[in-house]
Amino acid sequence: MQEEAAQSAIDTFISAFNASTDSYVTELLSQALTSDVVFWGPLGRSDTVESVERFVLEMRRHPAGPGVMERCSRVDAPGEWARYRWMYRTPDDGPTLVGTDVVHLREDRIDQMIVFAGDVSGTAPGR
Repeated sequence: MQEEAAQSAIDTFISAFNASTDSYVTELLSQALTSDVVFWGPLGRSDTVESVERFVLEMRRHPAGPGVMERCSRVDAPGEWARYRWMYRTPDDGPTLVGTDVVHLREDRIDQMIVFAGDVSGTAPGR
């Protein structure tokens, strides 16, 4: 059951990146996130759904053009924590970003999110 709730919240969050209008972004994020969500993103920590909304809107205005965000793995949810992989593709073979997010759920919505952008393949230095 927790995995289904996690997948629903995650997929709703991802759909905000692909919303038909900016105003729909707000609605989708309010369905997926708690109002006091703690978001660790590429630019540091933020503590409100409004700050996550600003981040999503900035991504939608990517210099290469609006991209498409998609979940590209299953949701792995051992209890109230979940993780998944994502990909953000910009139009016309522009930059593609990949990463893994780890989220915590409270009452079927995301209240904590850590974004790990980039591919973590290869070995550690010195090995």
